[in-house]
Amino acid sequence: MTLLVGGLILHLSESPALAAKKFARKECVDCHGKFNDKYLSMKYIHTIVKEQKCEDCHLRHGIVPKLLLKKDGNQLCFDCHGRDKIGLDKPKVHTPLRQGKCTLCHNPHASTTPHLLKGDGPESCYGCHKKEDYEKGTIHGAITKKGCGSCHAAHSSTEDNLLREKEPKICLGCHDSGAGSFKKAHGGYPVESKRCTICHNPHSATGKKLLRSSAHNPVATGGCDGCHNPAGGPEPFGVTQKGSELCYQCHDAAMLKGTGGVAEHAPFKSGDCLSCHRAHTSEFAKLLTADGNNLCFGCHQDKNLRVAVPHKVITGDKKGCLSCHRPHAAPNKGLLTLAGSDLCYSCHAKTKEGLKNKVQHVPFNGGDCSSCHDPHGTNFAAMLKERADTVCYGCHTDAETKFKKTFTHKPVMNADCVSCHGAHGSAEKNLLKNTVPQLCAPCHADLMKAESGGSSHMPFNGGQCLTCHDSHGSNVRGMIVDNEAKLCFGCHKSLEQGDKASKSSHAPFRGGDCTKCHSPHKAKLNKLLLAQGTDLCVSCHKGTKERFASEKIHTPAEQDCQTCHKPHNSGQPSLLTEQLVALCGQCHSYDRKPFADAHLGISATVMNCMNCHDPHSSKDPKFFKKMVHAPFASRSCSDCHVTGKQ
Repeated sequence: MTLLVGGLILHLSESPALAAKKFARKECVDCHGKFNDKYLSMKYIHTIVKEQKCEDCHLRHGIVPKLLLKKDGNQLCFDCHGRDKIGLDKPKVHTPLRQGKCTLCHNPHASTTPHLLKGDGPESCYGCHKKEDYEKGTIHGAITKKGCGSCHAAHSSTEDNLLREKEPKICLGCHDSGAGSFKKAHGGYPVESKRCTICHNPHSATGKKLLRSSAHNPVATGGCDGCHNPAGGPEPFGVTQKGSELCYQCHDAAMLKGTGGVAEHAPFKSGDCLSCHRAHTSEFAKLLTADGNNLCFGCHQDKNLRVAVPHKVITGDKKGCLSCHRPHAAPNKGLLTLAGSDLCYSCHAKTKEGLKNKVQHVPFNGGDCSSCHDPHGTNFAAMLKERADTVCYGCHTDAETKFKKTFTHKPVMNADCVSCHGAHGSAEKNLLKNTVPQLCAPCHADLMKAESGGSSHMPFNGGQCLTCHDSHGSNVRGMIVDNEAKLCFGCHKSLEQGDKASKSSHAPFRGGDCTKCHSPHKAKLNKLLLAQGTDLCVSCHKGTKERFASEKIHTPAEQDCQTCHKPHNSGQPSLLTEQLVALCGQCHSYDRKPFADAHLGISATVMNCMNCHDPHSSKDPKFFKKMVHAPFASRSCSDCHVTGKQ
């Protein structure tokens, strides 16, 4: 130890005893005593826990508890419990062991049950295996007396299902095949050479003798000789008839085929009843080899779809595939119970009401539901075969190209044809869901709001949206059916004709931009104008508003530009309503003396008022232009003009 005292460095040595105490090693149980006491109180204790050898499995340092183990998964267990000892070399290995999860069954420290199992007897197994399957009405004595281990190996086996021995040898270890009761129960047939589980459930069953829940009547009644040769014969397990002929002794083939059957299930047609049914017993109804749809999917794997929109009769109905199909034969293609759309209508009765509509979709009217829908399920809404627009384009082949426009209606762009069209039928033409404009209103609600006064465009007011707009798409802004000028001139023909004879035309009018001044739908002002009076004009004529604020304004310019100008075109320059002299003369009397004096007697007919005056505004009270010739300002006309001549 080193200390600094009064400027002196002192070196002090630490006693060995103190150092030893400082770095003394603490045992795990010094901190984890509570757990240690708990483990030691149990009947079965892991040897290394009993001997306090925690570090055989755990590291001394670490943060997360699982990280304190020296090795991952089962590798730690295999250090003591050799792989060969627990049978990892055998072909059949218990799933938890194979996945490295010893602690799924065993407690690594201590337990109240043998082998450090987490549960007592079968309870340990029920953590993974459904308990109700092993506790039906009649329970195998091996389970109730000795538990699962009487037949199954815990870790691995050479046999399927981890059986300790092959079947039937494992069964005959308890059941004496030579006993009279055994022979009587089996009709004298030498069943000791066959697999017992063909007829019996090895765990539990709802009926007697552990017969599986669905038993063939000859099996249930002990009438094996109904199908098999006599018990005492040379081939007792041979059958009296081949293939389906044996079955048809009891099961009427004609009944199974039905009346007018045009379609037969392949196994039924070939006489292979055992393709779907078991001969003796089954855990599934009607002796089926698998439960419901799973049986069908065994062959029809392409119908076992994992899709976003499955058919509910497949996923939720107990009848499953049999909701629509017959298992043996049917009078309709595809083994369908009913033909075409009649089958669909048996559930979709409300959809059938669409047949009353004035206009019907051709596939719907023709009963061809599968033209658009996949009856088993798809990844698209309403079980459509493909995305909605792709389904529609399958028949409307020109539409896909036709609808690819610069400006596309949102429903078209979103592949949502049914936003506007009824998929099955409608009272309106083109299968529209409603009349126009009611059809347009839900999306364009703000536009449809009524306003008092003002003006509205005749097509809009009359609900004729499609007069101006293309309902799917257009290459013109606003999805209008033609460029703006042609569209407007289609109705306003006089404006187009007048423009041909005009000397001047308004720039928006000349450029076909009618909506620069007019609303195409409705406006608070007359003539669909976007703004009142001069406010509309100054929105384009920049600087005018600022001039008006600082200069004297010509009365017509202040009140209404159209006093002097036409809004579209004119036979006069500058869109004037008439010749300049006549226009000014409407307000200014040329024959009055004040006018003659002010203009030095010069006749108005030879003057151009705008040569001297600004027609809109000026800082000068007489509206003289900003730049004024000096002789003119002093009325010294003779400086430039010959006196007496006009």
